[in-house]
Amino acid sequence: MISLFIPSPHQGVWHLGPIPLRGYALAIILGAIVCVIIAERRWQARGGRAGFIQDLALWAFPFGLVGARLYSVMTDSDRYFGHGVPWWEPFAIWHGGIGIWGAISGGALGVWIACRRAGVLLPVVADVLAPCLLVAQGIGRWGNWFNQELYGRATTLPWGLKIDAAHAPGGVAGTYHPTFLYECLWDLGAAGLILWLDRRFKFGHGRGFALYAMIYTLGRAWIEYLRIDSVQHHVLGLRLNDWTALVVFLGGLAYFVLVGRKQLPREESPYVAVGENASTAV
Repeated sequence: MISLFIPSPHQGVWHLGPIPLRGYALAIILGAIVCVIIAERRWQARGGRAGFIQDLALWAFPFGLVGARLYSVMTDSDRYFGHGVPWWEPFAIWHGGIGIWGAISGGALGVWIACRRAGVLLPVVADVLAPCLLVAQGIGRWGNWFNQELYGRATTLPWGLKIDAAHAPGGVAGTYHPTFLYECLWDLGAAGLILWLDRRFKFGHGRGFALYAMIYTLGRAWIEYLRIDSVQHHVLGLRLNDWTALVVFLGGLAYFVLVGRKQLPREESPYVAVGENASTAV
């Protein structure tokens, strides 16, 4: 009988002379590039000036990277401040350790700053970015494949992911649920769904982003259930990521419903009106 499984790469780092090229970083960079390309087209379709999304990215990506690292440091402190750990370990991002919720929070702060500086309505930008972020997150998840990390429970299914002994629990190679692939497919499917719904219902005032928050967290809920990686913090038997996802889902649901009840027409322009207070508009 032929044993079927998804192979893992034999290495996740290549060297171009003294420069290391990490598969995880390449996946994130590729996702970011695709996100910007799609978002720029959606932004111009909403009446925005060409080039703003690239300007926004210069704020969002650095803030997102810092936020991602801070989230990892705060939620897995023993890894960075345990006995024998060097003082500079929290800054050694090349050793791995970033959190998606921190990336979203930090990136959102960067987006807000960019919108304030450009006189752009934040809800419009949020709606533009919603499906683009899902595409970026789906592509970025392939970084876990390169690192052989954050996989799920052991499985005999034909699409099980082969994990080497060096990365497997107990040092025994085996096949595990490819949660990186599950999340990639979920994110790409969710992006397609939001694009279709947006064309049909013309979401405005941040409702598209609220939909993104709800759909993404639903996916995270069942994917987190499959994962077996050790986590430091549990509250009432659930991972901290589970509680974060629940809060984000409920917040997105409340926003989607409350704004929808106002039956506001979609914004005609993505820019703050002349004479309007930018602090209240965004």
